[in-house]
Amino acid sequence: MIRAENLTKRYGQHVAIDSLNFTIERGEILGFLGPNGAGKSTTMNIITGYLSASDGAVTVDDLDVLEHPEEVKRKIGYLPEQPPLYLDMTVIEYLKFVGEIKGVPAAEFNNSMERVLSVVRIDHVKDRLIKNLSKGYRQRVGLAQSLIGNPPVLILDEPTIGLDPKEIIEIRNLIKGLGKDHTVVLSSHILPEVSAVCERVLIINRGKIVASDTPENLARRLTGKSRLSLRVDGPANEVKAALRGISGLRDIEAHPSTEEHAVDILIEAEQDRDPRRDIFHALSKANLPILLMRPMDLSLEDIFLQLTTTEQEVTA
Repeated sequence: MIRAENLTKRYGQHVAIDSLNFTIERGEILGFLGPNGAGKSTTMNIITGYLSASDGAVTVDDLDVLEHPEEVKRKIGYLPEQPPLYLDMTVIEYLKFVGEIKGVPAAEFNNSMERVLSVVRIDHVKDRLIKNLSKGYRQRVGLAQSLIGNPPVLILDEPTIGLDPKEIIEIRNLIKGLGKDHTVVLSSHILPEVSAVCERVLIINRGKIVASDTPENLARRLTGKSRLSLRVDGPANEVKAALRGISGLRDIEAHPSTEEHAVDILIEAEQDRDPRRDIFHALSKANLPILLMRPMDLSLEDIFLQLTTTEQEVTA
């Protein structure tokens, strides 16, 4: 859906982004991450046509951004970090204004607006002045304007910044729902938010891509191992004995559990080794019920810090 080839942007002697190559597939929800000054906003502004690249090219749905600017802009809904709202307009006046700017035909706009108001859940405030809305509802109005015209691509820059926890959860659920019908690029400094919403992350640092993969795969590549936490109903010595017969396990640690008659087990497996099925069968055969099993991979925060404080590159 979106393809960047050797994308470069220079400001005088400063190189903001340097030969970026990436692809965002149709229907994908991508987390676009990087520290301040890494080049995220520059990249997003080039994709949306607000900036031109110094070198390289971006295509959206096989259309070059520079050669077909109007067609590309119709395919993209953009929510910048500061939503471009006119506070003295009502919600409905503002969305009509946006529709006119985007060149949405009147008949199509009426259907589009009703759908957008419903999806973003602001139909009950459509006649209120935007300046009288809460921060959360203003953010919803900003999201609504990006949806006018039903563009196949949504680029959302910090859509939950400044919101309270309840509003964050609501916007998160909205974005998840939008991912069913749109390709979504989400840029955010709230990394748990990205983990909860995005299928893949693209991490940029100092103008270069340093990672492109799922958070789970990045964690395994950076640590060289996969970790699992188990809670098993049974004696520690019997559990460890049953697990030792499984190939590819580097280490097995047993710890007292808070549950009676149970033991907590921490397992380290070799890189790219998923031992969960073998663990299940081994413990089931030994009549040792698994009460809990969960991955203990690096968090997205750990991955982000490791990749943006070193020059190590991890790509799919």
